[in-house]
Amino acid sequence: MSISIVIRAFNEEQHIGRLLYGISQQNYPDPEVILVDSGSTDRTLELASHFPVKIVHIKPEDFTFGRSLNTGVAAATGDFVVLISAHCFPIYPDWLELLTQPFNNKEVALCYGKQRGGETNHYSEHQFFRKYFPENSVLQQAHPYSHNANAAIRRELWHAHPYNESLTGLEDLAWSSWAMESGYEIAYVAEAEVIHLHNETMPQVYNRYMREAIALKQILPNSTFPFGLFLRNWLGNSLYDLNQARRERVLIKQANSILRFRLMQYWGTYRGYHYAGKIDQSLHHSFYYPPEILDKKLPKFRDIEGIDYRKVDT
Repeated sequence: MSISIVIRAFNEEQHIGRLLYGISQQNYPDPEVILVDSGSTDRTLELASHFPVKIVHIKPEDFTFGRSLNTGVAAATGDFVVLISAHCFPIYPDWLELLTQPFNNKEVALCYGKQRGGETNHYSEHQFFRKYFPENSVLQQAHPYSHNANAAIRRELWHAHPYNESLTGLEDLAWSSWAMESGYEIAYVAEAEVIHLHNETMPQVYNRYMREAIALKQILPNSTFPFGLFLRNWLGNSLYDLNQARRERVLIKQANSILRFRLMQYWGTYRGYHYAGKIDQSLHHSFYYPPEILDKKLPKFRDIEGIDYRKVDT
């Protein structure tokens, strides 16, 4: 089994060194690493040059999430392509091995792994990660949900169906939906865990959920998100997070962040569903530059030491 790793990056000098170091500590021998850079102006490329990385470029004016992925996968040579965001990093040295292990089943088209946040993530985003990336693995998932911040695909299937380059987001959901409709399986591997760092302002949270809602409307044109649903989601999820914060004795510290994050999340979703403008390159550029789905179960104990990131050059 040969593996290529594709990383999408734009001005990721704070994170890229840690990710590439984490990849170098994997117990899987010599994976091919491809960095798709979208016009970084900081030290991203300088730091990446310290590692055995193949760098390919995409012009900022040509960027879409799907196009950057297609550019990276087209440059890959592995039978399987691992996709990871530049602001993620693996926890354990068997991340790569475990993430790709389900491909032993020839019916599996895509695997994705667990994500957790770091100190800079908003409180409510930690709750999102716990909900959508639970502690139990599901190797034959009953729905097409996936997430390209920590995932792997069969390259031969990508040749049959590249990523949609017109979507403003959710290109992963569109691809995994195609895979399931074509008779393939989607696997979730809880043990293949990464830390997914965000340090977003509230306008950035709003933009992220707006572009994803625009994309979801493209994928599912008959879906709706009325104002009443916005209110129910905002209030319901805010109350859930506030109660969780109370249990963790951080309510006073986190209350304002919870209410604002959930407001931006669902107001962005509402506005995205009702967006009536053109979906063109300028819209992509403006976004990028500046239901419960699984049962919760107890986590397995992992008798393996984590990767030591304290010596990484950042």
